[in-house]
Amino acid sequence: MNAFLFNLVALCRLLCVPVNSRRTERCRQSGCDRSRSQAPRQRSVSAHGDLNTDGRRIDVLLCVLAEMEMSVTAGGPGMSAHRQRSVKRRRWGGLRQQWKLLGLFEIDQEHEFYSLTCMMKEGLAAAIQSTVDNAPTNELSDDDFTLEVTQIHKDFTMETFAGPVFASLRGSLGMTEQEYQQSLCSENCYLQFISNSKSKADFFLTNDKRFFLKTQNKREIKFLLANLKIYMEHLRKYPHSLLVKFLGVHRIQIPRRRKKYFIVMQSVFYPDDRIHARYDIKGCEVSRWTEPAPEGSQIIVVLKDLNFEGQFITLDQQRPWLLRQVEIDTHFLRRLNVLDYSLLLAHQPLHHDERHQGLSFATLIMRTKKSVNPGSSPVHASVAAVPGAVLEDDSTLPLSETDSGLKLPHVRGASSCGSLQTCREHARPGSDTAELPDFKTQNRRLLPNLKNPLHVIDGPEQRYFIGIIDIFTVYSFKKRLEHLWKRLRHPSRSFSTVSPQTYCLRLCQWVQDHTK
Repeated sequence: MNAFLFNLVALCRLLCVPVNSRRTERCRQSGCDRSRSQAPRQRSVSAHGDLNTDGRRIDVLLCVLAEMEMSVTAGGPGMSAHRQRSVKRRRWGGLRQQWKLLGLFEIDQEHEFYSLTCMMKEGLAAAIQSTVDNAPTNELSDDDFTLEVTQIHKDFTMETFAGPVFASLRGSLGMTEQEYQQSLCSENCYLQFISNSKSKADFFLTNDKRFFLKTQNKREIKFLLANLKIYMEHLRKYPHSLLVKFLGVHRIQIPRRRKKYFIVMQSVFYPDDRIHARYDIKGCEVSRWTEPAPEGSQIIVVLKDLNFEGQFITLDQQRPWLLRQVEIDTHFLRRLNVLDYSLLLAHQPLHHDERHQGLSFATLIMRTKKSVNPGSSPVHASVAAVPGAVLEDDSTLPLSETDSGLKLPHVRGASSCGSLQTCREHARPGSDTAELPDFKTQNRRLLPNLKNPLHVIDGPEQRYFIGIIDIFTVYSFKKRLEHLWKRLRHPSRSFSTVSPQTYCLRLCQWVQDHTK
């Protein structure tokens, strides 16, 4: 037991103190080299995308792990096999907590996920090429939403769900299939992101950090596909929505292994080369603090609500737009009966030329073209275009919208909705016509000239990256029981497991309280 405590203390100090070369030598003498060779050697990646040169700490970390495992094995004849497995699981859990501080790992040939990611690349390349060779029709049919295409490869099979639908969405985002394929299927290694997610999902990033790949369970995939049509309809109504953009749903089957479902998403934090801080916001306080990285460190740490206290999102004229768009998107999620989603937030300082880019006539034309492009609907578009459609008169609206009895306000007047109370006067929660008064206003935002414009909002001094992710948690009977249990455990404190209505209003209130 003393040896275990010693190793545990060493493990906790590992990321904070210089490497002890004597400890490394002692690990080698005790046979840790053999244990280390069985574990994936992982190279951490800094927030700027460069490989971390401090690989020796990871080596020592693996040595400490091996010593801990040997101490468990040497637990004596009185320790049962079940108890040994339980202790090992706890030790591995502690190790994962330490690895979270390291942020990103490059998935090289020695990584445990190298084989899986190579198969993902091969399968995605074939699936995207199929879309290139058989371009989807202009009009999506009901069959497109339920389409499943299976492609057989040498060592695995890959299934693609609703391929034409997601191809249409990618086109509406101004993304060509060639650049999508090039990013996902390049020879460069994927990056693994060690997340604090409770879902135990695996997160991968393309090497350019433009796209996220996340493993999902079957229930979450079924939920997404069942609601795909109304998700696409929401993006058609509000092309500037902050909801995460799902770009593909796939299932990979490897012989003698469980099927793996995964989704491809557009990264909210792209490009991330100058981002100073990242936050995952849920609008509550229980378990919403993360220890920040040491000052000057390039380790990626996603902070939480309590870390953001005392700060503000300074947007000035674009604040009313953000307040209303967050309310529109969260009310949509409320209709889906989901909760526990997160508002991702990051910021970086603007350069001098970025602060005054609106003064450039050429830049203004480019941004206007990106923001205002009729016929950009991902569902009904005849030509793929960047989102941002603005209808010029009420006669072009669908019949259900023109007959709603709601007068579409002028842009300037409508955008003056600076409080939640004013917004609620225009829209009753849960109403199908709740978003209609803001149809024109919400699609008139002047988008930045970037590859990820929908999640980027520029303030006077800072550039903000904002998006809503993790929209699969349904308020089920299990979640209702969890809510009751947390009420007893955390009286008078706010926590994430609440009704979708409460969750929606609380997150909107958080955005209002922390913007100016």
